[in-house]
Amino acid sequence: MSGYGATFPALRAAAGAHWPAYARHAFVEGLGDGSLPRAAFLHYLRQDYLFLVQFARAWALAVTKAPDLAAMRACAATVQALVEHEMSLHVATCAAAGIDAAALAATEEEVECVAYTRFVLDCGHSGDFLDLLAALAPCVLGYGEIGADLAARAGSDAYGDWIATYGGAEYQGLCAEMGALLDRTVAARIGATPAAAPRWAALSGIFTTATRLEARFWDMGLRGAGA
Repeated sequence: MSGYGATFPALRAAAGAHWPAYARHAFVEGLGDGSLPRAAFLHYLRQDYLFLVQFARAWALAVTKAPDLAAMRACAATVQALVEHEMSLHVATCAAAGIDAAALAATEEEVECVAYTRFVLDCGHSGDFLDLLAALAPCVLGYGEIGADLAARAGSDAYGDWIATYGGAEYQGLCAEMGALLDRTVAARIGATPAAAPRWAALSGIFTTATRLEARFWDMGLRGAGA
């Protein structure tokens, strides 16, 4: 996706078939054409709320791992956006479906949510700032790519609010900033030709694993259709 920097497309390419399995998943296609059962969407949304709690913690960890004040500010701003804005959208959508804030917070975590969030946090605790960014990138930039793609298709408006959130200018701007941060960090820690560096294989491995976990999260969402 142009506008997200140079590192993201390289990591996406290194993920191979795992990337379209995530970004073009049946759950995503159902969001776009409106065919996704509402029960599946709400099941996903409740789990995603729990995911965002841990994701905010991972971005807070990134503040402590950041190499400079500019990176600290970017990570702190992301924590603020997650806690004050993105999670609020989940609360409002669930409330409209009769799921109040207490019920939402009491949702039991599915194993896919546990596996994904703890993987990201483990990458942050055991690795450095770049390792953590590689684990965070599939979610942040993947949702940007998905949102922009679905918005451009102009399909059903059944999930228009979700698409507008991730395909809109504000989130796309966040993705551009994330891509630039990723590029700067790669240049500082790996060099101008990252794919030729010994560390690239491990870094792309982190990104690919997070991408696979994203696809499993969509799988989990689809299971909610039977709820």
